[in-house]
Amino acid sequence: MPSTATSSDTKAGVIYALLAYGSWGLMAVYWKWVAWVPSLEMIAHRVIWTLLLIVPLVLGMQQGRALAAVFRKPRLLAVLALTAALVSVNWLGFVWAVSHDQVVQASLGYFINPLFSVLLGVLCLHERLRLAQWLAVGLAICGVAWMALRLGQVPWISLMLASSFALYGLFRKFTPVSATVGLTVESLLVVPVAIAYLLWLGCNDQGLAVGQHGWAGWALVAASGLTTAVPLLWFANAAQRLPLSTLGFVQYLAPSLQLALGVFVYHEPFTQQHLVAFGLIWLGLLVFSIDSIRAQWRLRQASLASHANGQ
Repeated sequence: MPSTATSSDTKAGVIYALLAYGSWGLMAVYWKWVAWVPSLEMIAHRVIWTLLLIVPLVLGMQQGRALAAVFRKPRLLAVLALTAALVSVNWLGFVWAVSHDQVVQASLGYFINPLFSVLLGVLCLHERLRLAQWLAVGLAICGVAWMALRLGQVPWISLMLASSFALYGLFRKFTPVSATVGLTVESLLVVPVAIAYLLWLGCNDQGLAVGQHGWAGWALVAASGLTTAVPLLWFANAAQRLPLSTLGFVQYLAPSLQLALGVFVYHEPFTQQHLVAFGLIWLGLLVFSIDSIRAQWRLRQASLASHANGQ
């Protein structure tokens, strides 16, 4: 019976992971639909609608005490204020990229994000990398440098998305709260700024862009809360059921779908120079993934051997 339950949990975890990363990968479609709303205004709406949706969910999941406890811990609250700023910057960067026909660059950012996280581990946590991991990081750097030299432009939106999300993950590593509680607190901290900005826009002559499209416009913008909260809940369920190595593989689904949308649906340029740059980064990710699998396998074998010797 236990093995059946475990198998059932794994299958459910894979489904939740595919739903989460698949929806994040296709998110550009939604942001294209609301591209008529300026990026900063859209992020302000997103924060408000996310909060309105996720607070009832947190209370319904009986996490109200955990939520209240955060506000009694100033240091934890300060870290979440920092992560709130980082995730807001990341959201703004992605929305700007989509509305300015830079979906391919956005996908590049999320491809190199895992390697940015590894580099931050070295710089901030003094972690030691294996040779294969250094090789993977080096290949990613070569890919970015190739794009900068051959295309004559630094992929700044890619670097901004990768660095902001990697820093977000680094600081969230030290916040002992669930994904849903964390997002709720982050939204609560940012929502006063979002409301103030929308009020300021509303008092200007041009007013809110969303107000110029009637109830249909409001409904479409309000859906930003769903597009934020629902994939997060799917991810939280996946993380509870799957090992990190499996999640690490599935995470590449999101930038892969973004790249496909950018090239085949939105017809953004993808030249031979892009292919070389992406190829170097993909090679780095392949090296990184194979090394991670081997390391996980060695740890598992050592654990089994230790357990057998103990018996």
